[in-house]
Amino acid sequence: MALSLVDPSDPAAAGATPVLCVSAADWRSRADALGDGVAAFAQAQGFEGKAGQTAFAPGAGGKPAAVLWGVGDGVRPSDPFLPAKLAQLPEGVYRLDGFGGDATLAALAFALGGYRFDRYRARPAPRAVRLVMPDGVDGDAVRRVAEAVAMGRDLINTPASDLGPAELETAVRNWAQARGVALAVTVGDDLLAANFPMVHAVGRGSSRAPRLLDLTWGEESAPKVTLVGKGVCFDTGGLNIKNDAGMLLMKKDMGGAATALAIAQMVVEARLKVRLRVLVPAVENAISGTSFRPGDVLRSRKGLTVEIGNTDAEGRLILADALALADEEQPDLLVDFATLTGAARVALGPDLPPFYTDDEALAADVARTGAAVNDPVWRMPLWKPYDAMLDSKIADMNNVTTGGFAGSVTAALFLRRFVEKAKAWAHFDIYGWTPAEKPGRPFGGEPQAARLVFALLQERYAR
Repeated sequence: MALSLVDPSDPAAAGATPVLCVSAADWRSRADALGDGVAAFAQAQGFEGKAGQTAFAPGAGGKPAAVLWGVGDGVRPSDPFLPAKLAQLPEGVYRLDGFGGDATLAALAFALGGYRFDRYRARPAPRAVRLVMPDGVDGDAVRRVAEAVAMGRDLINTPASDLGPAELETAVRNWAQARGVALAVTVGDDLLAANFPMVHAVGRGSSRAPRLLDLTWGEESAPKVTLVGKGVCFDTGGLNIKNDAGMLLMKKDMGGAATALAIAQMVVEARLKVRLRVLVPAVENAISGTSFRPGDVLRSRKGLTVEIGNTDAEGRLILADALALADEEQPDLLVDFATLTGAARVALGPDLPPFYTDDEALAADVARTGAAVNDPVWRMPLWKPYDAMLDSKIADMNNVTTGGFAGSVTAALFLRRFVEKAKAWAHFDIYGWTPAEKPGRPFGGEPQAARLVFALLQERYAR
């Protein structure tokens, strides 16, 4: 199904069918205003004004004169992305009438809900369901965000057979060249010479060489914003191998990289006044005679030594080297994204990623912005007493704890040891996947927190 947004100036908008946004309390009076018998006709269709329900008012030539669309008990829908359900309407052009919610989110939901990952399937010709951009909404801005989210979804949804570290580099290179973004890449054993030993160690067990992607854009004098995304293109768990169920979705273990790249696309195309840097350590955590082992001690870029308690806690290792690099230039804001721990999903489920920061002002801005753009997150504590759980008897730290408690918290505490100079830092432990389809969120890959962070950057650094 092809969903598109129509500008009000487009000739197609003139004949758009109105979608009357009605509540359970007022739908009958709104229907009666359309003509005698319309309310009875809608009731015969089972319409009650419940959120997401639709009913048609008959018009000339068999076409609907209007659509009754339920928003529930109030004037605002309980889910800001409920307008994505308008995708179920018959082919045609529609416009919202009397919508009491956020019109920008309504248009964005409609666009996001039209996403389909069709790379490996033949699809019939799509039906054209189009929505007129609501008054006062910046259509170009909505399209930019929707396209960036779609790009992130595509990356996450692509299986590792077609998206290993080299293929991810190619995708990023093509993306960067099209937008005038500089890209430097360090590959294979050159990672050791460049002092990225933990990226190398995690990726050396695979026949697909590990690499670090380093993108930069913007004026050097602008505020420095650096994004770091975990790019584990597939995670077997290494020698601490995952079971069948644990490995099934591991193509999405590069969801942090996809999120950082989606934000980068929004930033570049909105021309925000920042000096943007994006770091993606891209690896495959595979099993071979050269895989790193439990009990190994790795030296990090920062110089800290790490005892390996579990090779399936590899994401924090590659992030540590990338964060240390990012921290060296003292960015104004440093944010990392990673599909890091199952503990985060146990605590908050798949739809509500935790985030961590010591910066109270940043934490407040993140929470407020996430609510405003319907990209929810929840702050979790960097609980200092748990730092001791990462102690090692032979190295500066272990990459896991022995007790199994507070896994997302201790992973964040591990990462924090590699950030000292950045003026502000936040870590997002995302799931990167929508397991059950919701309005505006199709089943599959999802660059969680991307829209949130972009909105925050836009608020701080718009030209």
